[in-house]
Amino acid sequence: MTRPESPTLKTPNFYSQLETHMFRALFTVLAAATLAVASPALAQDLGIAVGETAPTGPLQTLDGKTVDLADYLGKTPVVIEFWATWCGNCKELEPAMRAAMTKHGAQVKFVTVAVSVNQSIERVKGWQKANKLGGELLYDKKGTVSGAYDVPATSYVVVIDKTGKIVYTGVGGMQNLDAAIKKAL
Repeated sequence: MTRPESPTLKTPNFYSQLETHMFRALFTVLAAATLAVASPALAQDLGIAVGETAPTGPLQTLDGKTVDLADYLGKTPVVIEFWATWCGNCKELEPAMRAAMTKHGAQVKFVTVAVSVNQSIERVKGWQKANKLGGELLYDKKGTVSGAYDVPATSYVVVIDKTGKIVYTGVGGMQNLDAAIKKAL
């Protein structure tokens, strides 16, 4: 008795179908890899648009006084980071932010806006006492300023020139802050 041949192998299009499926799989893998590599650039498309006038709004100092973001805009360039004590990307960005403050602190105002999501002003005060972040650390109790900037995530950085126009936005722990700040100078 002879063994019957597989009907799939007898199909004349078997190899061409196999090549098509392999090509589609390869294309899918390459497309996914391209998106993964391009994601930092895509992140800059999130949030408020570059070129817009920077919004203002009420924030709190760590001692509970109300200030307006307008008090910091229109005099010098400003770097704003929307930040949280629990944010891993913020922690990763911290050395670059400290280096930028050291390098550009005489020319640029640095404002860190602590979002109110999953943290209280007391928690922010405790973190600041232990870590001594430079610049102004303000608390967005009601999320008004975060909403005005359409903040997509913590570690969101907005660079504003001295005229009040946004020249850079980015999110994540790996941002070229020096290049971003140079756009505002």
